[in-house]
Amino acid sequence: MLQKYYTVKGYGEQEIVIEKSRFICYINRAETEEEAVAFIQQIKKKHWDATHNCSAYLIGEHDQIQKANDDGEPSGTAGVPMLEVLKKKGLKDTVAVVTRYFGGIKLGAGGLVRAYGRAVTEGLNAAGIVERRLMRIMHVTIDYTWIGKVENELRSSVYTIKDIHYADRVTFDVLVPEDGQLPFAEWMTELTNGRAEIRVGEMEYVEMDLPSDK
Repeated sequence: MLQKYYTVKGYGEQEIVIEKSRFICYINRAETEEEAVAFIQQIKKKHWDATHNCSAYLIGEHDQIQKANDDGEPSGTAGVPMLEVLKKKGLKDTVAVVTRYFGGIKLGAGGLVRAYGRAVTEGLNAAGIVERRLMRIMHVTIDYTWIGKVENELRSSVYTIKDIHYADRVTFDVLVPEDGQLPFAEWMTELTNGRAEIRVGEMEYVEMDLPSDK
């Protein structure tokens, strides 16, 4: 599993007009090729009367699946430039569709490349980009007498409390970087004078928003 990677926050759309042609970009996250294809078909059905519905997507940790479709535009002027924007941004598991309604003025090959690339960039800005970072869940179980001190220290630290379970004792589920398990355990042991029971849990991805100019 990748320690971290970038993808889109979720669904987004944005329209731009270039030389009277409308370019409407739709962006979404897709973790399988089936999801990407279904999203593309959904947009095509919505804009069945459009001149073109061009698409591109990247799927997999190592971009194992990459597809670009010009949908009738001159070869290499739509789908590939769209895919290149996704690659340049370092995105994974992302699908983009750009719907074009022709406005009567031809843009030429270079103009089309720039238009489709710009449309995807604007669509990504609308959708938002997140960093998904792999974190380890550490379970810290303590007696109730320690709850105030431990919770205060955790909330003022670099660590994130995922959940708190109240039973005979209190258990904090804390998100810790994969390479930070030992320092965290040592800190927690020192903080509680060795009274904490610390268990290593599963890994999960945590999402953090990034600026739109990422």
